[in-house]
Amino acid sequence: MSISETIRNRRSIGKVKPDPISRTHIEQILEAGIWAPNHRLTEPWKFFVLEGDGRYKLGDALANVARAEGADEDKAASARSKVDRAPVIIAVAVEPVDNSKVIELEEYGAVFAAIQNMLLEIHELGLGAVWRSGEPCYHVEMNKAFGLSEKGKMLGFIYLGVPERTDQTSKRTPFAEKTEWITTYPTTSN
Repeated sequence: MSISETIRNRRSIGKVKPDPISRTHIEQILEAGIWAPNHRLTEPWKFFVLEGDGRYKLGDALANVARAEGADEDKAASARSKVDRAPVIIAVAVEPVDNSKVIELEEYGAVFAAIQNMLLEIHELGLGAVWRSGEPCYHVEMNKAFGLSEKGKMLGFIYLGVPERTDQTSKRTPFAEKTEWITTYPTTSN
């Protein structure tokens, strides 16, 4: 499959089977992530692979976030159980370097690019995944749970597995509706 086909055919797949995913495939996915472009080669990403009961590290963090936001124990338990949706979850965080020459926003961009690389690799391997984020992802309790620095931030969770279905389709707005072509520009003399 060409890269163009992979880009156009990859879909977020939230329903996956409980089948285990091989360590070799997980390592291929992580390897794809580290090849994302990153300004000044700062490599600001950090990956946490959660399998089996290890998924409950995230589950407990989700429950703690829910409690911190005023949820009762039933809602906290529901938040904790979300990790049962996939046999493997890859939590992806940014740890911006402390360097005045590095723009922090570019560090985030690099990690988002790493996540996209990972999603494309997952599709290429015939696996399914969905990138989950949202308010709990960015909560201070999540940073504590994963030992991130004060500047660090969790940016998403890739729920990974063997897809239950492979017939998903999607539509996009044609690029022409989102693109402005600028071919001339008046110059000014100083």
